[in-house]
Amino acid sequence: MTAPVREAEARRTDALVRLTDVHVVHKARSGGVFTRDRVYALTGADLTIVPGETIGVVGESGCGKSTLAKVLVGVQRPTSGTVTFRGRDLWSLKPDERRTAVGGSTGMIFQDPSTALNRRLPVSRILRDPLDVHRRGTSAERADRVKELMSLVGLPRALADALPGQLSGGQRQRVAIARALALDPDLVVADEPTSALDVSVRAQILNLLLDLKERLGLALVFVSHDIQTVRRMSDRVITMYLGRIVEESPADEVTDGSRHPYTRALFSATPGLLDPIEPIPLTGPVPSATRPPSGCPFRTRCWKADGECATRMPEFTAASTPGHRFRCHHPVEEGRSTRTLVAQAESAAEAAATADVPFQQHIREPS
Repeated sequence: MTAPVREAEARRTDALVRLTDVHVVHKARSGGVFTRDRVYALTGADLTIVPGETIGVVGESGCGKSTLAKVLVGVQRPTSGTVTFRGRDLWSLKPDERRTAVGGSTGMIFQDPSTALNRRLPVSRILRDPLDVHRRGTSAERADRVKELMSLVGLPRALADALPGQLSGGQRQRVAIARALALDPDLVVADEPTSALDVSVRAQILNLLLDLKERLGLALVFVSHDIQTVRRMSDRVITMYLGRIVEESPADEVTDGSRHPYTRALFSATPGLLDPIEPIPLTGPVPSATRPPSGCPFRTRCWKADGECATRMPEFTAASTPGHRFRCHHPVEEGRSTRTLVAQAESAAEAAATADVPFQQHIREPS
């Protein structure tokens, strides 16, 4: 699924949510008695979301996708940086103002509906709780809204008194989606919404999300390991690596038009039936979020890395297509096929093995 790419100026003037240089650092328990390791969960995140668009977020486990999702809905407070919601600095507001501003305008769908729902409450109570907390309408209007929500997500009214444990996985996720929509939000963040479901149910939930997004005019942030699904559902795709946003691309360009080597490697690993290729090999250690490497974090696995990559993190560079930007000292050449990159990366790995030096010290630019 694609949509016309919005110009950068339009995003600046019509922003729903904007992150500016956002950092999230956690203290881990793996440190010593008197010190704790720091986990750099999110580093220098800049992102703007406008009403009605769908943004896909991809990356390996531990890259910061879920942290980004929590920051967007105000669940996670940044260590530094600014989060603005409709032009208001979110974390400068008083707690009650923040709950009203964000709680009533955003919704979140979590990964596992079996743990996200209170197992002791019936469906009707789960859906009514947000309405009660935010005091939306009269008691009768809230009861009508619960019926409307169940109809919206395709749940029979007979399940209103059922407990989550009495529902199937797909039905539980429909309840979670209905709860996220209870307050008519402008933004819904779906964090791996289908990963805990059977394959036969995933397509139903994805189609439901797409339908609701179009009918209700929602802005949707879709976080998933299912890369091809993200590409199909999204207007824009954000690639994350070790807590950093390394590329932002229109969805229709992300497969063979992405410029960051990691994005290409990520999408090459997705099986294809019509024109299958071997995945781009990534050799070298996966960095730790507690001790990230200097410069570009991807350099320890990149076949293009050189000394410059170790000294500084590259700034964003704008591609020729509006809305496409990337952070790389040695980006993939525009128009270069992924199949060619597979051969380059394999050649780089062989050369590094022959020379018996660390893989990332070699420069692998084609002649």
